[in-house]
Amino acid sequence: MPGSLQFPPSPRPSHRRALRAAAAAALVSVLAAGCGGGTDPAGEDGKPAAAPAAGFPLTVDNCGTRTTYDRPPARAVTIHQHPAELMLALGLKDRMVGTAFPDSPVLPQYEQDFKALRQLAQKEPSFEAVVNAEPDFVYGGYGSAFAEKEGRSRKAFEDAGIDTYLNREYCGKKQVSMEDAYEEIRTIGGIFGVKDRADALVADLRARIEKTGKAVEGAPAVPVFVYDSGDKAAFTAGGKGLGTEIIKLAGGRNVFDDLDEVFGDVSWEQVVERRPEVIAIYDYADAGSVQQKKDFLLSQPALADVPAIRNKRFVVVPLTATLVGVRPPHAVEDLARGLHPERFR
Repeated sequence: MPGSLQFPPSPRPSHRRALRAAAAAALVSVLAAGCGGGTDPAGEDGKPAAAPAAGFPLTVDNCGTRTTYDRPPARAVTIHQHPAELMLALGLKDRMVGTAFPDSPVLPQYEQDFKALRQLAQKEPSFEAVVNAEPDFVYGGYGSAFAEKEGRSRKAFEDAGIDTYLNREYCGKKQVSMEDAYEEIRTIGGIFGVKDRADALVADLRARIEKTGKAVEGAPAVPVFVYDSGDKAAFTAGGKGLGTEIIKLAGGRNVFDDLDEVFGDVSWEQVVERRPEVIAIYDYADAGSVQQKKDFLLSQPALADVPAIRNKRFVVVPLTATLVGVRPPHAVEDLARGLHPERFR
């Protein structure tokens, strides 16, 4: 159990190495001063210490946690798939020592690198499993990455000498947008000292959305109902989530964009009244297969006259594609092709 884990009081091996290096450097300094030597800082090999990396020290405020980075992290663990994809998109594979909780098929361009990463767990890993990977940075995608009741609080990692960062979507914001996705990319790019890569990536993603916008320009907005899950009621995407913006940019309209939440329950009677022409099925692990969701919707007599059901117009959207990260701009293009196929022939 997380509460009963026992850790040795001595530092972990990587921390012991750091302590030994610091002690050696201090001893060199003392001896040099006692002998009238120079005052240039030196490492264990007698060479001058490296100058601070450009842009560092860097202080980042994240979900109420303030962290100052003296240098870019060198050993990162990601918990959840969308942080891993973001780091891979920034060319940071060589700084990743583990990931966890794959949730849906990875974007094709990152699939090979993702498969090469060490998988710590199929769900959220234990605190001990993360610490054993000897990271200096842990990047969580959902709030559950740092669940205190599971022993993975940010304070616990801090006490172990490990910096943490939580996706901004879970910082208590009442609404998230595509701009949050861009800012997330820039922030992680800054932390890892690859600001130029982050800026280039954001520019590429903006151009992708602009291209899609031109393709669907002037087309009537297609009414879309998002089906996440539920049988007695429908759990759907509301107006506060990134999913609604993705639908709009793709040339559609979320029929529940007036729901003042990121997600919420609505009645099937409301779905019938709003007559969606397309149903976007959110696909993610442990929520039933896409085919099961389609079969359920098609089997409901009350939905028979809904245009999307009558015409069997479904589009599949991986849940990870609606989360703050690199995927939402890709989702805009994919969804637009489903809503306005005639514009992409």
